[in-house]
Amino acid sequence: MTAESDAVSASVRIERADSVLVVTIDRPEARNAVNRDVAQGIARAMDLLDEQSTLTAAVLTGAGKHFCAGMDLKAFLRGERPNVPGRGFAGLVESPPGKPLIAAVEGAAVAGGFEIVMAADLVVASTTATFGLPEVKRGLVAAGGGLSRLPEWVPRAVALEMVLTGNVLGAAELYRFGMVNRLVQPGRTRNAAIELAQQIAANGPLAVKASKRIITESPGWAPSEKFERTRQIAMPVLQSNDAREGAAAFAERRTPAWTAS
Repeated sequence: MTAESDAVSASVRIERADSVLVVTIDRPEARNAVNRDVAQGIARAMDLLDEQSTLTAAVLTGAGKHFCAGMDLKAFLRGERPNVPGRGFAGLVESPPGKPLIAAVEGAAVAGGFEIVMAADLVVASTTATFGLPEVKRGLVAAGGGLSRLPEWVPRAVALEMVLTGNVLGAAELYRFGMVNRLVQPGRTRNAAIELAQQIAANGPLAVKASKRIITESPGWAPSEKFERTRQIAMPVLQSNDAREGAAAFAERRTPAWTAS
């Protein structure tokens, strides 16, 4: 794997590993808590992912021992609001990217940090990672999408218990419920997530993006609309150069050369 390091803000680093964008929240001294700079950096990284045709998927992780402890309360008390217009909290939760996003979780992913995880599509977690929405313990409400997304990730009764008690669950428990895709040893999450992202990136980029869009949007479609709405998204892909290239590569027993066109 070759990677080029860069930065999109003082607290967010990016690397390009072939067609995978690796985004790292880099505030380990604050358990990667989200302030305005982090939110703006993640938003810029997601814009880059959406806009660059050479990028197919992304990995989001945290530097040091933890993924993210949520909103930086000290910054909040100073008047900072870690929201970005159009993308919401952490520059992500209200408008996730159109391309696949994998959360690579070490240590704690709590409060807004857990809401960031739930805005991703896939989760790779360390065996020692913990997840939770403890807002009720402070008289607060998780308003970054966690209350609506958590019942989509785990059974409703489990979601209610986590939210109403504020207690955390370990990665092994969430793996059992199907929320965690890969459970790995501590220190392995970043590389394991990149490996998963590269499996995705080996496929046709137009097909990957369209497939994610259909899965994301179809729960809101009426039953009578589902096939027509699917055709509207799928047909441009089926008529693309990449579709022809995929068929030709299969017939010629070679690796496809995707152009995202």
